[in-house]
Amino acid sequence: MGDTTDRRLVYSCTLPVRWGDMDAFGHVNNAMYLRYLEEARVQMLVAMLGNQITEGDFATVVINVGCTFLKPITYPDSVRIDCYAGEMGRSSFMTWYEVFALSEPEQIASEGYAKVVWMDRRSGKSAPLPEHIVKAVIG
Repeated sequence: MGDTTDRRLVYSCTLPVRWGDMDAFGHVNNAMYLRYLEEARVQMLVAMLGNQITEGDFATVVINVGCTFLKPITYPDSVRIDCYAGEMGRSSFMTWYEVFALSEPEQIASEGYAKVVWMDRRSGKSAPLPEHIVKAVIG
């Protein structure tokens, strides 16, 4: 997941596990974890940036994402997702996620990451991060 030494906790949220999130093996399907991370990421960005996750022709987009599954989660339960940010680049920053089942709040159920890029939607290319995003990420 890259160097996580310069990351800081910026947001935490709780999401319910729905019956339909499970698969035939009786645990949350792997694809659902990416949905959980997506929801946590959007909530985190809104909490950090307010309505500035998009500005005219510019927006935050994800260039890559990954997840490591450590412990199964089953219904009924909820998950707590701790969201971290760091590793600033010219046009991007890294985010990391730790997912915990509330039924076992001390055991990490999965770990994830996503690289968030500030993109010019007209050109489809990355653009330098605005100062308000840099400040929000570094604190």
